[in-house]
Amino acid sequence: MGVEEELLLFTSGGQRPAPAGEELAEDPDLDVEHEFKLEQAEIASEPADSADRIASDLRMRRRELIDGARERDVLVAALGTSPVGTRPTATPDERYQRMHERFGLVAGDQLTCGAHVHVGVSSRGEGIVAINGVRRWLAVLLAMTSNSPFWSGADTGYASYRNVSWGRWPTAGPTTAFTDPDDYDRVVAGLVAAGAAVDDGMIYFDARLSAKYPTVEIRVADVAQHVEDSAVLGALCRALVDTAVAAEQPDVPVAMLRAASWRAARYGLTGDLLDPVDLRPRSAANVIDRLLDTVRLALRTNDDDQLVARTVDRLLREGTGAELQRADLARSDRAHDVVRAAVARTAE
Repeated sequence: MGVEEELLLFTSGGQRPAPAGEELAEDPDLDVEHEFKLEQAEIASEPADSADRIASDLRMRRRELIDGARERDVLVAALGTSPVGTRPTATPDERYQRMHERFGLVAGDQLTCGAHVHVGVSSRGEGIVAINGVRRWLAVLLAMTSNSPFWSGADTGYASYRNVSWGRWPTAGPTTAFTDPDDYDRVVAGLVAAGAAVDDGMIYFDARLSAKYPTVEIRVADVAQHVEDSAVLGALCRALVDTAVAAEQPDVPVAMLRAASWRAARYGLTGDLLDPVDLRPRSAANVIDRLLDTVRLALRTNDDDQLVARTVDRLLREGTGAELQRADLARSDRAHDVVRAAVARTAE
């Protein structure tokens, strides 16, 4: 498995996002990718067989990016959206320009950061089985990683407004189950032909077959302030894939998946989630317990169970990134202090 993290860049005081992404990506001493907007940068772990190794790798890569950004008087924060207002700057790229021209304001004001997990599969056919099987659990992962309550300086009332904003892309969100790889390819080709995507790289399903690697890519999560949370996200995604390919999973109507995603984005872990088994609202703690029961064997087999248990316990006690941000704002009533607190956690 591997984890990609999109990170926000800010001026030295945290008062506004800083358009330094292309400069950082062009630095030969940094292993950083540019993103859709100049106020972002992306890092990615090497493939690894344990969550602990993912955490160590991402921590090293975060520190390298932080050091490179500091030389430019720029801060790095793992936040799903910006707590302070901004006008995002398009990265100068021909493909991105086409996206802006086609999708208008949806592209223009898009400045969101997620975490994407790649899980290796033996074939595209196994990947389809995995995508179909993990679908009903992805909203739970969204709730656990919610880290974007603010948009343009205002509290949105959501735990993951990144999910809401990202969902405006016509290819984003939950999907129906696919029959086989040919069925998946027909849907993708149809979306591109319809103009809903400029190419297959714009297929933003919550879980998709990677266009570059022999993996399933799970794209539902906000980027996490604590690096351990990113590693645990990777462990849970791998465990869900392992569980899905080992035994057939029940289908869930896509309308209910959308409802589950909305509840997760709205409340995070502070309200009821939709139970993926019986599709009834239940407490977040109970739904997470059901998730862990479902993947327990896979977590133990992969030796990820202890890190997952510790991290889930902390999340239930201390709250998600969204709750941390709101608490930071309550202490000072200054949005840039939310940024600076996230900068500190990102560097831990």
